[in-house]
Amino acid sequence: MLKRIATSDVKLGMYLHSMEGAWLSHPFWRTRFVLADPADLVALKASAVQAVWIDASKGADVADPEPAKPSPQRSPPPSPVSAPAPAAAPAPAPRPPEARTSIESEFERAAQVLNRSRVAVTAMFNEARLGKAVDTERCLPIVDEVAGSVARNPAAFMSLARLKNKDDYTYMHSVAVCALMVGLARQLGLNEEQTREAGLAGLLHDIGKMAMPLEILNKAGSLTDAEFDVIRSHPERGYEMLKGSEGVTEGALDVALHHHEKMDGTGYPHALAGDKLSLLARMGAVCDVYDAITSSRPYKAAWDPAGSIQRMAQWQGHFDSNVFSAFVRCVGIYPVGTLVRLQSGRLAVVLDQNPAALVSPRVKVFFSTKSNMPIPITTIDLAAQGVTDKIVGREPPENFGFKHLDDLWKPALPGR
Repeated sequence: MLKRIATSDVKLGMYLHSMEGAWLSHPFWRTRFVLADPADLVALKASAVQAVWIDASKGADVADPEPAKPSPQRSPPPSPVSAPAPAAAPAPAPRPPEARTSIESEFERAAQVLNRSRVAVTAMFNEARLGKAVDTERCLPIVDEVAGSVARNPAAFMSLARLKNKDDYTYMHSVAVCALMVGLARQLGLNEEQTREAGLAGLLHDIGKMAMPLEILNKAGSLTDAEFDVIRSHPERGYEMLKGSEGVTEGALDVALHHHEKMDGTGYPHALAGDKLSLLARMGAVCDVYDAITSSRPYKAAWDPAGSIQRMAQWQGHFDSNVFSAFVRCVGIYPVGTLVRLQSGRLAVVLDQNPAALVSPRVKVFFSTKSNMPIPITTIDLAAQGVTDKIVGREPPENFGFKHLDDLWKPALPGR
């Protein structure tokens, strides 16, 4: 039986079912476990969690209060009115929708979630490499916090997640795909339960790479045909790893197995085509590719975001057209970090999206193609009333020798 109690009333031996508040407000990776360690009890009571839900059928219950002693009465009390039997404790209410915020105000919160996710996913994936089952209790809090950041401002988390280094690519690629899946699910109008499953599927889609030899997974140069055949086995290996893990949904299993399939049937491992591919698998294919090609790898430099969108649009037969169109609406025609040319001849980097005007984002102007010189940096909302300048196209940064374009939009955050 579930009961909601104040954190101050928690004691050792209780089974914690859930904790009220955001994942970052409590000190545990999981939320459902018997509280047996005194240090955990101290940490919980010192946290910002105000209340928890316990399952009295799986652990200690709160002590029943002693009945109050009746006070002397000169006349018999009135007959009590029969009260209805108490109802079972309701499940915690769903988190209210997050209000959309500016990208600047979300960057720091997004960075906190991203850094904590990096630690959690790295530990979880390394345990999977050692043959341990995936603990979904550690996955869902990550998905929930990522989803919260994406709801407040999708571009903040998605753009920061794109900035990976070669040492943590495999782990951070999974976190980034989780965010992209959540954003895409909402763009497609999926409900919160479906969106959460999409995020979980994105987080776990590449778990099979933990079964790959490190010398192949981390190879700096091109793979041989034999090595590529080994890598191509990771969807099936991932499926087998997840199949024995408690709490992994059918959707997550399907994405792990089929995120490399293509609509025309030329993908792997099963060469499925068209309507034989689930919606989640089609979503996973788009999100996986986009994050992969916009991230720097040991053997190739990242493609710029808008250029990646344009190239993906040209790959006939690869993606579901409706899913891909929704994805473009999600990340923007000109995603954050894209170098664009304005009608005035100035160059700018995209700072944030205007959801109602995808071709008119907020930009930071910094260079003149007329004088071929830097100019004073100015931020312009191209969708604002009275602004006449507009984007006439994207520009490849390498054409101008811009090697540090990310510094124009990336905030200076602690630890990054």
